[in-house]
Amino acid sequence: MSVHFSPEALKFLTGLKRHNDRAWFDPRKPIYERELKAPMLALIAEINEHMLPFAPDHVRPPQKIMMRIYRDIRFSKDKRPYKHQVAAWWAKDGLEKTSGGGFYFHLSSTEVTIAAGVYMPEREQLLAIRRHLLDHHQELRRILANKKLKAAMNEFDGLKLTRAPKGFPADHPAIDLILHRQWGISATLPTARATLPTLAKDIATRFKLASPLIEFLNTPLRPKPRKPLF
Repeated sequence: MSVHFSPEALKFLTGLKRHNDRAWFDPRKPIYERELKAPMLALIAEINEHMLPFAPDHVRPPQKIMMRIYRDIRFSKDKRPYKHQVAAWWAKDGLEKTSGGGFYFHLSSTEVTIAAGVYMPEREQLLAIRRHLLDHHQELRRILANKKLKAAMNEFDGLKLTRAPKGFPADHPAIDLILHRQWGISATLPTARATLPTLAKDIATRFKLASPLIEFLNTPLRPKPRKPLF
């Protein structure tokens, strides 16, 4: 039977959003473990099976893919200890500790989000993707123009710059894409979809449609092979 979440899971997330503190969370942690963490890990395992044919380099153990519910508040003015959603990030093998292209899913009390792309690229990655676009922008346009993809997901606004980045010609035919600071697509579904046995299929179908985009974005980010010493 396909994995999905219970109404109790959604109720927990609603409560967590209203009472984001340890005094509320700690006595309810068993509910989180049972209704959210365990189903999420099982859902990731099911999606992994779907992804093996089209994105095997993004498949890892579910514990490595599920994101922590705890916020990193060390350098944040916002000291609320918990995230309002359970989330998963399928990074590419070799890019797990960077911001390369990957697949994303989260469930909150208000929405289901399915996304794919490069969200917060490091400086060197941003430059590499922009340089790649100089010669390959038409390929990216073809990917984004796919009718099935456009029907299933929406393109990021890209957090665009207002002027061409240093070293890039303002009149280049790819400048509209080069201005982006992130590239990707996403879909937002009602939370009720998370309670249906079609959830894994909803996610995996969109991931498959997005896989050419992720392959394109990761192409300039692949680690270069080391030269032999002798």
